[in-house]
Amino acid sequence: MIGADALTHSLIDNGVELCFTNPGTSEMHFVSALDRISGLRCVLGLFEGVVTGAADGYYRLKGKPAATLLHLGPGLGNGIANLHNARKARSGIVNIVGEHALPHLAHDAPLTADIEGLARPVSQWVRTSRSAGEVGADGAEAIRSARAKAGQIATLILPADTAWSEGGRPARALEAEGRGRVSAEKIDKAAQMLRQTDCLVLLGGIGVRDPALSLAGKLAGKTACKLMAEFNNARLERGAGRVDLPRVPYVVEQAIKVLAPYRHIILIGAKIPVAFFGYPDKPSILLNPQASVLELASVDDDIVAALEDLVQACDASQAPLAQLAERDALGRIDGPLNPDSIAQVLSACIPEQGIVIDESVTTGRQFSATTRGALPHCWLNAMGGSIGFGMPNAIGAALACPDRSVICLEGDGSAMYTEQSLWTMAREQLAITVVIFANRSYAILRGEFNAVGAGSPGQRATDMLSLDRPDLDWVSLARGHGLDAQRVTDAAAFQQALSRGIASRGPSLIEVWL
Repeated sequence: MIGADALTHSLIDNGVELCFTNPGTSEMHFVSALDRISGLRCVLGLFEGVVTGAADGYYRLKGKPAATLLHLGPGLGNGIANLHNARKARSGIVNIVGEHALPHLAHDAPLTADIEGLARPVSQWVRTSRSAGEVGADGAEAIRSARAKAGQIATLILPADTAWSEGGRPARALEAEGRGRVSAEKIDKAAQMLRQTDCLVLLGGIGVRDPALSLAGKLAGKTACKLMAEFNNARLERGAGRVDLPRVPYVVEQAIKVLAPYRHIILIGAKIPVAFFGYPDKPSILLNPQASVLELASVDDDIVAALEDLVQACDASQAPLAQLAERDALGRIDGPLNPDSIAQVLSACIPEQGIVIDESVTTGRQFSATTRGALPHCWLNAMGGSIGFGMPNAIGAALACPDRSVICLEGDGSAMYTEQSLWTMAREQLAITVVIFANRSYAILRGEFNAVGAGSPGQRATDMLSLDRPDLDWVSLARGHGLDAQRVTDAAAFQQALSRGIASRGPSLIEVWL
């Protein structure tokens, strides 16, 4: 058995079901193995950032790692931005990165690169296979690492000769390292903090989904604490009938104002809230300086068990759920398109168990308050802030949950980073409705220009922050990639188009002209 066959069998035997691919010459024996050996679905992305972002979205919904196939150092480099997002989201991914045949490396061919050096900043586990006999076991170890704790990125580098040589053997993965258990002492300390009237429980990780979400709701129902979520969340479950978690605002001044009343902070799967960037004369940490902070559970801890223990410690098992969102009865939405009317349309149209991928950046920053009463759904953000996340993530989410509808909210600037995603959506006929907010600018950067005190932008600065001359035509771009598409200029037309797109159960794009 050649090494490529052994690796393919190891992936399949250990439960990997999907491989997002963008292969090259060095990976052709692995491509052949994927073709000959049944058990792995392969999905092609026309850019490596689509491949890695799709693997991120798949894990967020499926809870199990997919594989990627990338070509040498440049291919990995093209995928790093969305691997950065995936690492921040704690998504489990098994990257297979092709390498030159080991004897060929000495000749410094044009595509030779330090692949391990590129991989380490976005991987918790990196290894280069040295022989065909090692490839199967290395693949199994990569899977074990990807499954560990909350999820990790494992990068296996596959030299071409280890793939084509005989001597390969499949292997079974050992049990992955599980989540840590929170100590009784921490539970007791948190229970004492919850007796205070100025206590905030800030949730992240799996703390923002059920069953953890309902357990937190019982704590709020029993005590006077307030529940909130981090601004960015890998998967926030929300909607009518669920415990509603307001998100810490993005804007520094707003966040400081919201967090100022709380002197006792309990972090469960969340970090101390900090500003996205450092600003002149503004604090980096957004909490009240007098606040006492307890990190009860990290994202790698058993958050559900910690909340169960805390509910028992507070005698809250029979408490009613607090902060429940109520269903908004919205009918036809009329009027001009603006963030408020767009949010109303979303609240009316999000289907039950819909999946919203949010890279709306500036247009959607205030959507949360209005959409809290939509039908139950989940909401995904770019955890690492690297743009070009939304459409690839939507691909992975749709493949993980083919019975659910995906709505991808995209800024026009962000969408240009990975617009190749549209082709994969069309090829795979995925139930994704892409909504492009076309303001023809990097609007977030216009705001940041002012926030950092850089003065008034002149013409050269304005040109660097604008997407005009020419305007992007997203209807033509989408149709050129094989999607149905239309442009809307008012709220009623947007509502009609979004409802039709969701009902179609196929890929479509709506350009919202702002």
